[in-house]
Formats: sequence, structure tokens, C-alpha cells
Amino acid sequence: MYIHFFKRFFDVIFSLVSLIILCIPFIIIASLIKLESKGPVMFKQNRIGINGNTFKIYKFRSMYMTAPHDAATNSLEHADEMITIIGRILRKSSIDELPQFINVLKGEMSIIGPRPVICTENELITLRHNNGAETVLPGLTGLAQVHGRDHVPNLQKAQYDGIYAASVSFMTDFKLVIRTIWYVFLHIGIHEGKHKNKSVVVNSELEDANLVDMKKSKVN
Repeated sequence: MYIHFFKRFFDVIFSLVSLIILCIPFIIIASLIKLESKGPVMFKQNRIGINGNTFKIYKFRSMYMTAPHDAATNSLEHADEMITIIGRILRKSSIDELPQFINVLKGEMSIIGPRPVICTENELITLRHNNGAETVLPGLTGLAQVHGRDHVPNLQKAQYDGIYAASVSFMTDFKLVIRTIWYVFLHIGIHEGKHKNKSVVVNSELEDANLVDMKKSKVN
């Protein structure tokens, strides 16, 4: 009942109210982007959505037009040189992601869910498919984002996403919203450019009480 009705109802109301409130800030941000560099204000990119279907995600453009269009930022060498001045602020505060409320209204995303994957991230796409992560709508934020975000390797990220997909509930979403606010406020887990150390990160939070409960519910 929750995932088929109440979750969607909450997504529509929350995203609609947010877009109305953010209307003037969006105009200011758009003006700053246009003043600094040439190119469109909005960045559109194909992402993998529910059941493997593709859709165009909306973001404020935070990089110069010469930057690769279909590559994950954490795979780029010298990514810092491709990010605009206003883009650094937008990315550090996650404000660049706010236009995705439009995707939520269109039914392509949810407020909470696995982050939509870039179509060229074949390894992560396969891992998420095997874990059942693509059976739910992708989200503005999700379980992996509050357990390391950019620092979480693909295998562990797919595990988090699969656990969420099998354990969707109101309380889970509520906790993830609160933790996301905390992560954004402290700028936790943000990393621009390719990681020098590609080894698997051992995340102690994987065994925290909330996640253990979610893993148990998946088994049951």
C-alpha cells in the first residue's frame, strides 16, 4: 500500500511545494550560471530508471561545456578543472540536484530511492540488476548516499540499493530523509574526480542497527 500510493502521494506533494518555494532561488541560480559560462542552464543526461528504462535527469549545469557529457564525475581525471566556480558551490551543497523535483513530478524518480545510474556505468548497472535495485523508482537520495556517497565502491553501493528496494517503508524513507539533511549540511561523502585508491572501503555503518533490521526484512 505504501509504495503504490502513499509514497507517490508524498513525492508529488513534496516536490510540487518545493518547486514553488524554490522558484525565485532557481531564477537567481540560473542567472549566475549564465553569467559565468556559455551553455544551457540545465544539464540533461540519460540515466537508468525503474526496470532498466532510461530517462533524462535534470540538474543545474555545474561544469563547462567542454566536459564529457556521459561520464561519471568520479571517473574523470582533473575533474576540478572542469567545474565552474558557481558549480563548485552548487555541487558541494547538492543544490545542483534540486531540479530533479521535476523528474519526481513526472513519475520518473522518487524522493527516496537508489540514485539513478549513468548509462555508461555498466558494472554498477549489472550489480544493481542482480540485487533487484532497479525494481523501484530511483531517488534524489538513498541508502548508499547516507553511507558514504561518492566514497562507496560499486559492489557495496549495489548492496545498499538492493537492500533498500527489498525493504521500502515509511519509517525507512523518513530516516533516510533525516540522515540526508545531516549529510548535506556537513558535506559528507562528496568527492570530485577519480579516486586514487580504488580498493574496497570497509564501512562500519553497514552493520548499524537500522541496516541490520532492513537486511533481516529482506531475508524474511
